[in-house]
Parts: sequence; C-alpha cells; structure tokens
Amino acid sequence: MTLMTKLLGAAAGIALSAGAAMADPALIFDLGGKFDKSFNEAAFAGAQRWSGETGGKFAEIEIQSEAQREQALRRFAESGANPVVMTGFAFGDVLGQVAPDYPDTDFVIIDMVVDQPNVRSVVFNEHEGSYLVGMMAAEASKTGTVGFIGGMDIPLIRKFACGYAQGVKAVNPDATVIANMTGTTPSAWNDPVKGSELTKAQISQGADVVYAAAGGTGVGVLQTAADEGILSVGVDSNQNHLHPGKVLTSMLKRVDNAVYQAMTDGPGMEKGFNVMGIANGGVGYAMDENNASLVTEAMQASVDAAAAKIGSGELEVHNYMADDSCPVLSF
Repeated sequence: MTLMTKLLGAAAGIALSAGAAMADPALIFDLGGKFDKSFNEAAFAGAQRWSGETGGKFAEIEIQSEAQREQALRRFAESGANPVVMTGFAFGDVLGQVAPDYPDTDFVIIDMVVDQPNVRSVVFNEHEGSYLVGMMAAEASKTGTVGFIGGMDIPLIRKFACGYAQGVKAVNPDATVIANMTGTTPSAWNDPVKGSELTKAQISQGADVVYAAAGGTGVGVLQTAADEGILSVGVDSNQNHLHPGKVLTSMLKRVDNAVYQAMTDGPGMEKGFNVMGIANGGVGYAMDENNASLVTEAMQASVDAAAAKIGSGELEVHNYMADDSCPVLSF
C-alpha cells in the first residue's frame, strides 16, 4: 500500500466516523499541519475550545497534497459532517465546485471568499494587526532597520507586509523595512531552513527585529532570530513562548475564534461574508510573561491608542488587497 493510499484511506475513515456521529463538525487543516505553531494550530485551538466547553466531538484531517482538498471536502460532506470548516485561501476554488453539490451542508472557509449560499467566508484585517506590531518593532529597533519574511508570495501576505511597514513608518519615518518572501508555491509555508537563511540575510543588512508571516517557515525565522541575538515578531498564534524574552510580540489573528464560532453556531448558521478586525477582536497583539520585559508601558500605550483609532475608523491602515499597491514598501 502506498503512502498516498494510506492517507486517502485515513481520510475516508475520518469522514465515516463523522457521519456516524450525526452532524459533528469537521476541520480540514491546510498544508503544514495542525501543529505548525501558527495558522493551523490556531484553528485547532478553537476546535479544542469548542469541544472542551460543549463535550462535542469533531473530525479532522491534515491534508498532505493539493489533490486531497477536494477528496476531504467530499468525504466529510457525504458522511454527514456539518459544518465542514477549512483553513486557508487555497481551498477557495475547490469549495466553489464542491459546495453546490451538498446544499444541505454548511461550509466555512477561512481566508477566502466563496460566494455560495451554504458557505460562510471569514477573512481578517491582517493589515490592522500588522500595523500594531510594526509600531512595536520600530520602537524596539536600535538600528532603524527591521525585516519582514513572508511565506508564499501572494496578495494576502503582501497585505501583512504593507500594514507592518506602515506601522513602522508611523513611529520612525526614516526606518528601513526589508521584505522577503519565501517562495511562490505552497511549500513556502513549511520551509524553516529557508526562513533561517532569509533571517540571516536580513540581519546582515542591519535588521534587528524581524516579523514572520510564513506559517511553519516562521519557526525557522524565530529560532534564528533568537540564536543571533535579535528580536522577532510571531504571527497568527501567540508565539511569544517559543523563545521567551526574544519574541517582541505576536500578531494575533484569531482564527481560533472563527473556528470556535463556526462550530458553536453549527448547522443552519448564518452564511455569507464575515470580516474580523481590530473593531471586533479579530486581530491584535500578544502580551504575556514571556515578552513583558521587552515592551515598555509607553510602547504599549501608544500601540493601544493606535488600535483604538483603527477600531473607531479614525485611523485607516492601507489594505494591499483593496488596490494592489503599497505606498510605504516595495516588493
């Protein structure tokens, strides 16, 4: 039996168990796996919170290839899982094809919009949270040069980078922001070695704070930053604990809340387009015992003041995906 056959068999087994449980929810992780310490792991945390509070069970699968996206969606839908939640923009095209075939199943996609009557699309204002950590990076930098390392070079990740650069420039208009992407294929999300190499290259150019928005690749960024004696900024999940005293903060993208809410709402949930930003607790930054010594009260006060202005609409952060440009950063 080949590895692929085993994986597909596992997917079928999971789906069948979901059907036997009468409309239990299902969660499909994107490439990189549920323990990527970032995006997927945040989704897993939300599902676990729902399960812990309700006693409910959920089915799950970590896909290993692009081909498994459609297979996993169909197997879960056919088995009766409801809702079927998936993490990542890469499910968009497949879901657009699959959702009409299962009109009685509710689907939830995170990070992409799919216009179907049985789909809830959840997107985030990542540029807003990135602005806040950009401010903190500029405040903490001693060299006036900070870095950004993205995963796959797509508009979504450029959205992170542009918001970050705007926050940096708000604090220090003369700051230099170095931006690199890991690659142009999905493997860019899970290449910590390349993340490490890019971090070292940015350090050689003077960067002393580096923000990683790269999924599992970011683990290599944070590790190398700690080893080389500079600060890093985590993403999606709270990554401060990975290197206590070395991670300045983490940009929180509350994927956990999106998954938790979807499973709580259950079958018959309200569908359509959902935006999670600063105003409704969708994004923010992490403070805990692991970074308390790195963030002064003055830094936190200035960031919180900016967050309040963003939330009220007084301060607008440029959204790269709205007009495909970034006035403060060149790619």
